[in-house]
Amino acid sequence: MRIVVIGGAGYIGSHVTRCLLDAGHSVTVFDNLSSGLRENLFPEAQFVHGDICHPLELREVFARPSASDDRPAQAVVHLAAAKAAGESMTNPEKYSTTNLVGTINVLNAMAAVGVGRIVFSSSAAVYGEPSYLPLDELHPTDPINYYGFTKLEIERILTWYDRLRSVRFAALRYFNAAGYDPEGRVRGLEQNPANLLPIIMEVAVGIRGELEIFGDDYETPDGTCVRDYVHVTDLAEGHLAALRWIDENDSSLTVNLGSGAGASVAEMVETARTVTGKAIPARVAGRRPGDPAELVATAETAGRVLGWSAAHSSAEELLSTSWRAYREAYGRARES
Repeated sequence: MRIVVIGGAGYIGSHVTRCLLDAGHSVTVFDNLSSGLRENLFPEAQFVHGDICHPLELREVFARPSASDDRPAQAVVHLAAAKAAGESMTNPEKYSTTNLVGTINVLNAMAAVGVGRIVFSSSAAVYGEPSYLPLDELHPTDPINYYGFTKLEIERILTWYDRLRSVRFAALRYFNAAGYDPEGRVRGLEQNPANLLPIIMEVAVGIRGELEIFGDDYETPDGTCVRDYVHVTDLAEGHLAALRWIDENDSSLTVNLGSGAGASVAEMVETARTVTGKAIPARVAGRRPGDPAELVATAETAGRVLGWSAAHSSAEELLSTSWRAYREAYGRARES
């Protein structure tokens, strides 16, 4: 199958691209490199520098055969989005343009060219404050930030394009993506990370002086927030499974991709100290507004429907694969 991966030079996108290539698919990466990196591109995949805010560029990449594959696109994996929840509350215009308008451009181009399958990168942010745990797909959706709203609104738009244009979709609601390719094939690090594990890694390699822990007085076993961390390789496998399911069933689905287990901030820091052998200084700061004490998914639907499981998502593998990527990148930086 010829697949266009939008945002395929980014952190998750590069892992998805690698997974699709390993499965024998023909891949074209479409990315504006605003956060993606050239070092995350693979020679087996065609690269097109383009932007989802430019509809004609989308139509061209979907319709035009690649150098190695004379077929037009048969499926799209869409991962390009602005994703900082806090920023979305202060700069909603950016999130409206990139996430909402950009995705509508993608869907319109797909409909015009006749591409009938899309795997969409959604988010657990669509749920908002948990009413119960673990979170399943039937949990009420009530986002508490504009980022989550854009993801939920896109899911709703997808259902209409399914109905009106026969564009079959899989909306994958990610939980906390972390880790790096176990074989070390993805080398580009996240730029300006805001998530826990890359920040821990930046402290471990000396880029940051210390880690801030936002609150240690939550109603959790050790007082720190509990989150569901899922390995990016498992997420990539989820995209492959979802694409296969759409193709085989000519239908659409919405599904959680999470590990089904929670780990606290303090637990992850202690595991990181063991894995890296570094002290990783940390200090407790005040709580951040809107941070729930615990967010954990159930991935039962993904297991039952897609045959998917979070096989790489132990704390040890999340941190050991991250540590190798950061240690190697930092070593290269020091040598250059």
